[in-house]
Amino acid sequence: MSTKITPASIFQNISQMDDSILPPVHLWDPPLCENVDMRIDREGRWYFMNSPIGRERMVKLFSRVLRFDDDGFYYLVTPIEKIRLLVEDKPFLIIDYTIKKDDCQIITFITNTYDEFELGNEHPLRVVFNKKNNEPSPYVLVRSNLEGLLSRNIFYKLVDIAEDFEGSLGVWSNNTFFKLS
Repeated sequence: MSTKITPASIFQNISQMDDSILPPVHLWDPPLCENVDMRIDREGRWYFMNSPIGRERMVKLFSRVLRFDDDGFYYLVTPIEKIRLLVEDKPFLIIDYTIKKDDCQIITFITNTYDEFELGNEHPLRVVFNKKNNEPSPYVLVRSNLEGLLSRNIFYKLVDIAEDFEGSLGVWSNNTFFKLS
């Protein structure tokens, strides 16, 4: 007799995890559950069976067990099950940032799942330009091999504070220059 997989059943498995520690999803190798349709759209909205997941707490918990594998697919991974997700661009959306200026400028990004991290060597920024229309897609490494797309609003706010360095427009954070153009 098989158990029906629902967001609630997955939530129950991961809701007991400590919020301050990311689970070791890279160590888990459970069987794939193929009867679940989940996706993340370009705006960072999560869907289950074509319905938006409205509970922020559930989305945050799901994001903590997200993994990108060598096969080019994203998965939600718990010790007992693995679910493939369709991700339209990147799984995270950068929705805000702060700037701290002491000895050096530090830009801290905030994702749609409320992860916070400093732009720097461990969390670099890269910009990819669409070859057809030259529109930028700015990405930053959130954790492991999971990136976030900077929202258009945040990208243009960074452009507003950008400066020229050696012929390139960009921003400084943690003593590192990140090109925006």
